[in-house]
Amino acid sequence: MAEGRVTRGTTGTNRLRRVDRWIASLPALRRASDPLVVDLGYGGSATTPLELHSRLARVRPDVEVIGIEIEPARVRLASLSARPGVSFVVGGFEVPLPRGRRATVIRAFNVLRQYNESEVAAAWDMMVSRLQPGGVLIEGTCNEVGRVGSWVDVTEQGPQTFTVSLRLADLERPSIVAERLPKVLIHRNVPGERVHEFLLALDRQWAVHAPLSTYGPSQRWIATVEGMRAAGWPVRGNRSRWRLGELTVDWASVAPNAELAPAA
Repeated sequence: MAEGRVTRGTTGTNRLRRVDRWIASLPALRRASDPLVVDLGYGGSATTPLELHSRLARVRPDVEVIGIEIEPARVRLASLSARPGVSFVVGGFEVPLPRGRRATVIRAFNVLRQYNESEVAAAWDMMVSRLQPGGVLIEGTCNEVGRVGSWVDVTEQGPQTFTVSLRLADLERPSIVAERLPKVLIHRNVPGERVHEFLLALDRQWAVHAPLSTYGPSQRWIATVEGMRAAGWPVRGNRSRWRLGELTVDWASVAPNAELAPAA
């Protein structure tokens, strides 16, 4: 039986372009002998799996994308749009794949928002168990038009990094991402939690570097990220990623405080 619950199914063209771009850069995908990518909980149409395949095929022409949905009617509808390299199956967090195959990457976006925080760890564990050695689970959320998003990348060693991705044009303050944190963090944006301190620090750096707006929002953002690194935050990546509106930090720097009881 499929593990999980039916989502609202909201989807839209280009909604997941930011995380798709991230996935395309992953060493796990580029090095995989079997580049199989799962779009888990793709929603009410075939849009996001088809877009994911198109974007990843630019770096791995032999990539295969399988869309998985728990609602059979959605799979029947999406299957009308199947094409070479893109197919659809019924399933949930157990990630049922044909012939016992395992995924290089599983993308589960805007899926866990309807769950309790206490359910996240078990869902992560189940999905990670369906990865190839060295594979990655990308779990997160974004707004309806894909301009504000964040995600966690999880491997068999546990969560590794946390990434914020923002459209920089007309951005007022980076902490707008608080509304689109992954389920494991969204209730933790309170004083005393690491992610709360992270967002406060990010807003401070954005404000400090406001004069650089004269040179464009990318220059302001790059200076903001460099300021975060200088302040001691374990920032990853380089300017080629930062200019896209991304900021990635080690998971430990934003992880929930273990001593606090899980939020609902």
